[in-house]
Amino acid sequence: MHQGWLILPSIFEGMGLNIPHNVLFSWFVLLVLVLMGTMVTKKLSLVPSGLQNFFEIVIGGLEDFVVANIGEAGRKVFPILCTIFIYIWFMNLTGLLPGFDAPTANINTNAAMAIVVFLYYNYWGIKEHGFGYIKHFLGPVSFIAPLMFVIEVISHISRPLSLTLRLFGNIRGEEIVLILLFTLAPVVATLPMYFLFGLAKTIQAFIFFMLTMIYLKGSLEHAH
Repeated sequence: MHQGWLILPSIFEGMGLNIPHNVLFSWFVLLVLVLMGTMVTKKLSLVPSGLQNFFEIVIGGLEDFVVANIGEAGRKVFPILCTIFIYIWFMNLTGLLPGFDAPTANINTNAAMAIVVFLYYNYWGIKEHGFGYIKHFLGPVSFIAPLMFVIEVISHISRPLSLTLRLFGNIRGEEIVLILLFTLAPVVATLPMYFLFGLAKTIQAFIFFMLTMIYLKGSLEHAH
């Protein structure tokens, strides 16, 4: 059952459609991003302003960050890294809107993204190194390679779990605190907290983005 104060689940349930509210809000964020992207690309200008200026700053800054840490090879994986950050960022911020909930406050949303990240960086590792990618799991010393293989496999398998729980715990915790503040104090009194929560949600999106970048960097590099 959804919470009664959530707008989209109430509308769709009234239509006889019982769709999980994290899915509905994920669709909502996707729709917003598609509309914003369409608006920007239809009116591209050499002198950016408004949304174009916003996206150029965000995307340009992220690209410089990725290239500085991975090198020129980072441009190959930048599209998904940029998409991950913007998508998670907007989903996190959706929780600040009255009547809305952050899709990332649901563990299923985060698990789906974490599994995609896991498959994606291993795909690049295999694509770049072929069978030699296994060297990333064997360590630098041959006689302890079997032990290192087990440790590395467990380490890699735990990455999706870590990505999922870190984002879920932080965003769900913030949502609970925000609801409690609304309950205990007038809405106006909680407005200063919006800045802090907005900053925290931005940081959480960046952490997910940065960890994904680190995993991709490791898969693209040659094993030592």
